[in-house]
Amino acid sequence: MAKSVKVEVDLKVFKWLRLSAGWSIQDIAKRLKTSVAVVGKIESGERNPTFRQLNILSSAYRRPVAAFLLSKPKEEKPIPKDYRMLPGKKDVFDKKTILVLRKARDLQEIGRELSKNIDYQTKPKIERVNVSINPKELGGKYREKFDLTEEKQKSFKTPYKFFNYLRDTLEDMNILVFQFSMPVEDARGFVFVDEFPNTIVINTKDTIEARIFSLMHEFGHILLGESVIDFPDLMETRKNEFENWCDEFASSLLLPENISKPVFDSNRSVLTDTKTLKTLSRSYKLSKAMLLVNMRKLQYITKNEYEDVLNRYKPKDKKKIKKGEKQGGGLPSDKRCLSQIGTKFVSIVANNYDSRLITYTDALNYLSIKSKSFDKVLVEARK
Repeated sequence: MAKSVKVEVDLKVFKWLRLSAGWSIQDIAKRLKTSVAVVGKIESGERNPTFRQLNILSSAYRRPVAAFLLSKPKEEKPIPKDYRMLPGKKDVFDKKTILVLRKARDLQEIGRELSKNIDYQTKPKIERVNVSINPKELGGKYREKFDLTEEKQKSFKTPYKFFNYLRDTLEDMNILVFQFSMPVEDARGFVFVDEFPNTIVINTKDTIEARIFSLMHEFGHILLGESVIDFPDLMETRKNEFENWCDEFASSLLLPENISKPVFDSNRSVLTDTKTLKTLSRSYKLSKAMLLVNMRKLQYITKNEYEDVLNRYKPKDKKKIKKGEKQGGGLPSDKRCLSQIGTKFVSIVANNYDSRLITYTDALNYLSIKSKSFDKVLVEARK
């Protein structure tokens, strides 16, 4: 009976919660199994929602019911600059993307507060730059800082091992790296640099090779000191100078010309053959699309050759995410936790727990795991 009791809510709060979750009035009406007119009356103050309706919306918005009882909307940090260049979608995001943006903000704040508890530094160990700096040269310098030689890059058994190496290196620089699932057509990644620790989020719906490029592209935005949400794609031509700079930086870090040119020269007669592209992709843990773009940029192939081969591979690349490689795709909860939030964040939580600065329940909540996975996560993070 109590669930049907009417609850008085602030109209601005009610509308803010809907909009901040990316829901339309039509979406709400469908979820509440009522009419658009009824939802309109609630937002206009003509009628109050029931406690049951607030429970339903609380679950949909991923907000506590108490959020509906606030006296005014909560001030939240703005979304990053929209550099996606998607027609008709400027500052328009899927509900899942909005939830990931909010979750990443929460984790960034938690990471900052917990780091202060144990005197961890949160300022990134980098120097900010601007687009006047040559991205090729800077990419080469950071390749050296990452201790990334051609032999080491080729030695990683899988692109996942390579991704984790790059991620660990960034986390050693006090940059948090999270991985969450969003519609891949909505965004491939985003960064927050307005607060410490600076944070990168990569989309697990993407192929692992694409994620490797996105990770270094987003690191470029960290160096430029700007919070953005974007769609790193070497094949996209509609870009601003910042996106082009980050593309060039990532390409130069992952496959500099002093490595790519000799490789392309030695395979010149069979450069676009299926076997060659597959071998190079497997050796350097990079997408075929990135290899083709570099071949075209360095004039090893013509525009027509580039387009012909790209059409052959582009659809196939999109299907290469294997079952179990996406977020939540059958991964054990301990491995999923480490994939999503990384060893740096886990270690921050663990050290707070070991120092008795947070409770066991706090630790589980921060890591979004159940007690049976806690020890496994700590063991994996300390390897």
